[in-house]
Amino acid sequence: MSHISKVEVEIQSLEDLKAACKQLGFQFCEGQKTHTWYGTARASVSENNTETDLGKCDHAIKVPKCKYEIGIVKNGNHFSLLWDSYYTGGLEKRIGKDAGLLKQAYSVQRINREARIKGYRVVQKKLTNGIRLVLSF
Repeated sequence: MSHISKVEVEIQSLEDLKAACKQLGFQFCEGQKTHTWYGTARASVSENNTETDLGKCDHAIKVPKCKYEIGIVKNGNHFSLLWDSYYTGGLEKRIGKDAGLLKQAYSVQRINREARIKGYRVVQKKLTNGIRLVLSF
């Protein structure tokens, strides 16, 4: 059985998401209208999507060495990420549990952009358990 999951991050900037994909070695597929997933009608359905919406998207992300893709779906003035977390698709191994690596990369890109706009300098330090961003004038 397939499991469609919503990545719990609100994407407000496709440019920052594209930069995060590039950083991680993923391919952002602008305008791709479907994303690959297991494809069974018994799949879990997320809160804003019906069974007929499964596999449909506005853009997609291809992750090397993965069978499945991440769908990017417009919801009002932001975007949601949908993906099939079933282990045979390989996504969880590459994007982390609950898409943690992708969420982190997007958040870092977003913070960097907003900080630069506001005149801050950003120093990024890799830690064993994540990343620390230090902002200063």
